[in-house]
Amino acid sequence: MATLAQASSAHRERVLRALGVTPWVRRVPSEVVTETIEIAPAAASSGACVVLLPAGCSQRELDLVGRALMTSGATVARAPRIEVSNGQLPSVPEARAYLVFGEAQAHALGRELPAATLSRAHIVLADEPAGVLASAASKRRLWNALRSLRRALAAPME
Repeated sequence: MATLAQASSAHRERVLRALGVTPWVRRVPSEVVTETIEIAPAAASSGACVVLLPAGCSQRELDLVGRALMTSGATVARAPRIEVSNGQLPSVPEARAYLVFGEAQAHALGRELPAATLSRAHIVLADEPAGVLASAASKRRLWNALRSLRRALAAPME
């Protein structure tokens, strides 16, 4: 009986794919998710993306950044966000791409990371969150930066 169910499931998937329909899949139960979260910190040291923000952003600015990051998919939305205060970074994990809000944060990243890591990483510069709130041109630059970041993360690793 199990083979009949598997065959009908495979047939259903083929038919839906032929029709151009993407079937939805239920999410994993919460007890399984907690197990994967316990495993994740070991792999988090070398992630796909890291976001660098200036210290002291207002709640409104952080909301804007969070919503903008969610438009770029789960990898970017879940990226660790590190605040740069007084031009110093606490510690930066190695990543494939960095989204940096502001030139001061970019300079701090350049001082903190080794040259080999900087040469391998894709660094995308956007205006500071306060500027994005105030200016349409800054918003445009942020969307262009997010587009560039998505392309860099979609490209195969070298």
